[in-house]
Amino acid sequence: MLRFLHPLITPVTYTRWLHLLMPQAVVSVWLFISMDTPWVPVVLAALVGLIPGMRLAEGIQGQLLLTPAERGDPDATISVAPSTSWSERWRTALWLEVRLLCATLAGLATVWLPATTVDLVRSAFGTKPSDEWLAAGLGTHWWAAVLAPVPLLVMLAVVVGCGELITAAARWLLGPTPVQRLTVLEERTEQLLERNRIARELHDSIGHALTVAVVQAGAARAARDPEFTERALAAIEETGRDALEDLDRVLRVLRESGPSPGQRPSLSEADRLLDSARGAGAKVDAEVSGPLEQVPGPVSREGYRILQESLTNVLRHSGAVPVRVRITVAEGRLELEVTNPFTGSTGTPGGGSGLRGIRERAALLGGKAKTGLYGEEWMVHASLPLGRIR
Repeated sequence: MLRFLHPLITPVTYTRWLHLLMPQAVVSVWLFISMDTPWVPVVLAALVGLIPGMRLAEGIQGQLLLTPAERGDPDATISVAPSTSWSERWRTALWLEVRLLCATLAGLATVWLPATTVDLVRSAFGTKPSDEWLAAGLGTHWWAAVLAPVPLLVMLAVVVGCGELITAAARWLLGPTPVQRLTVLEERTEQLLERNRIARELHDSIGHALTVAVVQAGAARAARDPEFTERALAAIEETGRDALEDLDRVLRVLRESGPSPGQRPSLSEADRLLDSARGAGAKVDAEVSGPLEQVPGPVSREGYRILQESLTNVLRHSGAVPVRVRITVAEGRLELEVTNPFTGSTGTPGGGSGLRGIRERAALLGGKAKTGLYGEEWMVHASLPLGRIR
């Protein structure tokens, strides 16, 4: 019983009712002008539906009155956009015809059935019903009062049914086209990729800074050497400043306000990563060969982050150990390799979000990255193409 009464206490039932009555008001004005040409509104509706902006107007009305819960939702079943093809124009024209039909049914029910209830009440009180409504010729009977609620219940059922019908028709005829669905999907994919990129940026930058700071602080406390402590504090300060700059840049991107964020660091700034690792106690043996300045920006920036994450993993899991860094630009590829002695605490090969981020960065550029144990050394090797960026 409650399931049948639920539509009567749902606000959307009455917004749909209003949507149904709006065309009937226009038709009523025309019939008041000319009762002999009731077909004119039908023809005009078909012609007006061919106007591109009409689909936009009907979509806005549909979202506001038929599916208010979906208003502003990118996945809304009723699109809010003008017609961009003849297929959409014809569908809009057909929608207006369906809307007129449903409006006529709802309008007749809204007028005739309440009037019939009034006639039944009049009959129960001894007044002859009007000849214009459904109770015409009933006469005067006391039991007409028992039938009085029936037309109202029928009217509500018609209104609910027409509301469901017009909503289903709107979703079918005014719903997003495959092209619009694909556009929304592409925008969402871009947003997800951007979020993942920002997450990797924060993980690599802030994770590197915190790792260096922790290692430096621990080494300074263990050394008990004022000069070493001073150098460690200077390194922590510089690393922290760089991390704050990266964090500010990422936050400005998220806020989408203010001036354009500065350029992301590239491999031409790899020296600061190597110096930071050396300052943390690692013995870094670096070798760079090839025209590094000719590496495309996207490859150089992602290569910087791969190097940063690789050094961070060394400091985090192995501490102050010898590290060999090889950066080579040759034969249309950037080869980046970081190796260090395996201490048994590096973790499972291929595990961790940092190592997964390295592989993702390489894959997005059309390259490959390998991480894991090779003999007694832990190695990260990335190979990125220079002329084929996905």
